[in-house]
Amino acid sequence: MQEPDIHCPHCAWRPPGRSRWWCAPRTGGCSTLWNTFWTGGVCPGCAYRWEITACLACKRFAPHRDWYHWPEPASEAREAEREGTA
Repeated sequence: MQEPDIHCPHCAWRPPGRSRWWCAPRTGGCSTLWNTFWTGGVCPGCAYRWEITACLACKRFAPHRDWYHWPEPASEAREAEREGTA
């Protein structure tokens, strides 16, 4: 299975592995710092599932699921090429 390309849906910034997000106490979080993409948006400190993720580059918010850009399956890509739509 192929891995998704992870990038901000607004500015296309790709978070390096050293990037960290904060489980914000002001919204009921536990203050854990971690890379949200290592856990699919689930805080390892308190198990809260973050549905929204902030871009550390452009500072805009987007649904966490919108950061994952899955490659087109090879069979669909070949069909699109044959039809001239790729």
